[in-house]
Amino acid sequence: MKVINASIDVATTKSAEMVNITQRVKGLVRNGGITDGLCCVTSSHTTAGLTLNENTDPNVQRDILTALERAVPKEAGYYKHEEGNAHAHVKASLMGFSLTIPIQGGRLLLGTWQAIFLAEFDGPRARKVSVTLLG
Repeated sequence: MKVINASIDVATTKSAEMVNITQRVKGLVRNGGITDGLCCVTSSHTTAGLTLNENTDPNVQRDILTALERAVPKEAGYYKHEEGNAHAHVKASLMGFSLTIPIQGGRLLLGTWQAIFLAEFDGPRARKVSVTLLG
């Protein structure tokens, strides 16, 4: 089994945003030479998550961020975490911290409209996403 470990640096620019990292992950897969296997993408941050979702209409990303803010408001007044970013921890936990995507024929097996997003909830920050390719 071939294993390739890499990382992607992502500089976020807003307090909450979704950054499309699909092309960067695809580049790692392409250069990794793995024809069939798995691509594991992981955020090692507690206030940023990962998701697969639509890339065509930017309103989808806005809707996701809006829905999460409504469900877990920044200024709720009932958080106990002293740093003031408890909302970001909860949103990232709801989003999730890792994705596993099949590789078939040397390509990520993504749906027509799917893209890989880093979801920032406590930015702007410098983020690192780990990518492990198994084949």
